[in-house]
Amino acid sequence: EVHLVESGGGLVQSGGSLRLSCAASGFSFDDDYVIGWLRQAPGKDREGASCISLSDGVTYVFDSVKGRFTISSDNGANMFYLQMNSLKPEDTAVYYCAADHWGWCEARTWDKGVDYWGQGTQVTVSS
Repeated sequence: EVHLVESGGGLVQSGGSLRLSCAASGFSFDDDYVIGWLRQAPGKDREGASCISLSDGVTYVFDSVKGRFTISSDNGANMFYLQMNSLKPEDTAVYYCAADHWGWCEARTWDKGVDYWGQGTQVTVSS
């Protein structure tokens, strides 16, 4: 039984900050796994925010959030985070954490399926 559970979402004013958390249980990720934060607004395609490799800590940040969002991990605790600063109304979405073996994030293949998904946490940024 594998679970990814997101938390930390909420309502924030434009320019504010939030930190999202993803807790993993029931599975020990190996060094070939990449953890990603994705987001989806109603009626829009799912898009990437940022990903991190468990093997070496290398991150990939998508252009829409570059310079504002930072992904991090606590591998021993199976905890993963997304620090979001300088939030904008266009950041409003449900945010998901996901995990799969290396290559899926930069290739943008999440719509083809990943090994594990969380249920998501809502982030709403007011004008």
